[in-house]
Amino acid sequence: FGVGKTTLAQLVYNDEKVAGFFDSKAWIYASEDFDVIKVMKAILQSVNGGVPDTNDLNLLHIKLKEELSVKKILFVLDDFWHDNYVDWTSLILPLEVGKSGSKIIITTRNQNVAKMTGTLPAYQLKELAYDDCLSVLAHHSLGRENFDGHPHLNDIGKEIVKKCKGLPLALST
Repeated sequence: FGVGKTTLAQLVYNDEKVAGFFDSKAWIYASEDFDVIKVMKAILQSVNGGVPDTNDLNLLHIKLKEELSVKKILFVLDDFWHDNYVDWTSLILPLEVGKSGSKIIITTRNQNVAKMTGTLPAYQLKELAYDDCLSVLAHHSLGRENFDGHPHLNDIGKEIVKKCKGLPLALST
């Protein structure tokens, strides 16, 4: 939690060079309340602006396959940690028919999700090194790269870094 999964995905998603490779992009946030129908509707809304008036899983699959077969799409499925294999299969199946070059990025804190959904090995983000933590804290608190111009804050900065345990989200907060 707080190692930068979403931030890293946002950097990719918002990069102009990356955007130029895709016809469309969709960012879907799920977290704890994973519901295949809601997620599929959110994807359809992101891709074509419309939300089908149905909760029929098969009809949503068909509609998604129709939309995705003609577009190269970048999907970010953010903060998914529901690890029910049947639900994931139901969600991923229509996404796999996307036009060649489509990509799906999944951020998760659950390694089981990464194993179930990944065709590539998961990239595990690690905590930041101590010096990098000091730099992040200085940047967010002082707008500088380090505490050199504020030696009186250096000791308290070091204490804050210890308490944040290498987590960029905690440091920036």
